[in-house]
Amino acid sequence: MVREYWKQTILNCFSEKSVLWLTGVRRAGKTTLCKDIVGEDFYDCELPRIRKLFVDSEEFFKNCKAKIIAIDEIHRLENPSEVLKIAADYFPNIKVIATGSSTLSATKKFKDSLTDRKRSVFLTPMNSYDLVAFKSENIEQRILKGGLPPFFLSKKLPESGYQDWLDSFWAKDIEELFKIENKSAFLKFFEMLAMQSGGMFEAKSFSAPCGVSHTTIANYLMVMEKTHIAYRLRPFHKRSSKEIVAAPKVYFFDTGFICYFQGWNELHNQELGFLWEHIVLNEMLGFLPKELIHYWRSKSQQEIDFVVKKRGQKPIAIECKWKESEFDPKSLISFRKLHPEGENFVVTQSNARDIKKRFHELDVQFVSLKSLIKKLNG
Repeated sequence: MVREYWKQTILNCFSEKSVLWLTGVRRAGKTTLCKDIVGEDFYDCELPRIRKLFVDSEEFFKNCKAKIIAIDEIHRLENPSEVLKIAADYFPNIKVIATGSSTLSATKKFKDSLTDRKRSVFLTPMNSYDLVAFKSENIEQRILKGGLPPFFLSKKLPESGYQDWLDSFWAKDIEELFKIENKSAFLKFFEMLAMQSGGMFEAKSFSAPCGVSHTTIANYLMVMEKTHIAYRLRPFHKRSSKEIVAAPKVYFFDTGFICYFQGWNELHNQELGFLWEHIVLNEMLGFLPKELIHYWRSKSQQEIDFVVKKRGQKPIAIECKWKESEFDPKSLISFRKLHPEGENFVVTQSNARDIKKRFHELDVQFVSLKSLIKKLNG
C-alpha cells in the first residue's frame, strides 16, 4: 500500500535539502515508507553489521552508488549527527532519509541539531490520505482502532497489540534514551494522560496517583513530547483579563490507545465527538508546525477547539463537531469580540460539501476534514 501523500511530502523536501529527518512514533510506518522510496538501499541500524558500515561514514558515502538511501533507527550509531553532517556537507548528491521515534534533541548522541542542513517530516498516525491509500475510509474504525497501520488493519480490536507496543516503547525509546528508572510511575502517567487527553494540564494533579513529585511529572511530559506521545497546545490570547493565558492543553497521540485505556469496544456519539477533535488535530499536525496550533478559552469557560495563527495572518478559529447540528455559535461569537478578524471553520464528519452560514453577523464555514486542510494550505 503506497502512502502517496507522505512519499511526495518527503520527495518534495529533497528539492531544498539533501538530508531529511523522518520521525514519528513506533509502528507509525516509517520503515515501510522508507523501503517504498529507497528499495534495497535501506540500512537498519538495529543490526551490528550495519552499524559497522558507518564507523567511517566518509568512506561509506564515497562508495555509495545510490541516489537515495534510508538510515533507520539512526540513534543507534555512535555519532549519528556527524554521519548526517558529512552527508549534507560533502555528499549532497546523495539524498538521505534518517529515521527515529523521537526528536533529534532526545538523545545526547546528537551533538549537532543540524540546523539548516536538514528538513524534517513528522509521520503522524494515519490521516485522511492514508485512509484512501489503505482503501478503507471508515473513520469510525480509524478512531476506535487508532492510526497505527497494523492496528487499523487488524480484523478485531488488537488489545494485546497495544500492550506489546507499550512494552517496546518503554524498552527502546524510554529506557534506552532517557534512563527513567521508575517504570510503574511513568506508565501510570502514560495511561492517565491518555484518559485525560484534550484537557487542561496541571502537573500537580498527576503527582499523587503516580507517586512522584510534580517536577518529575513535568519531566515525564517533556519526554512524552520528545517521543511524540503528547502534544502540548498553548492558549491563544492577547493578554485580556477575560482569557486564559498560561495553562496548556495536552492531547494524547492516538485515539486507539485512548479507547483501549477507556475500555471502549464500541463508540457512541459522545465518544465520537470527543475523539473527532483528536482526528482533526492529527490531520493538521501532518503539515503545520505544532507551534502554530493553539486553543482558546475564556475565564467564563467558553472555548474554541483550535486557533491557527500563522505569522502575519489573522487567527483562524476551528471548531470540531461530529455532526453539524451540534454546533453552538456562542463561544465563537465571544472569541471574535476579542479577536474580530479571521476565518471561522466548523469541521464535521457529516459535511459532504462546504456550507457557509451566518450567526449574528459572523460568517462560519462548515467543511469536511479534507476541505479544511486545503483551505489552511491556502
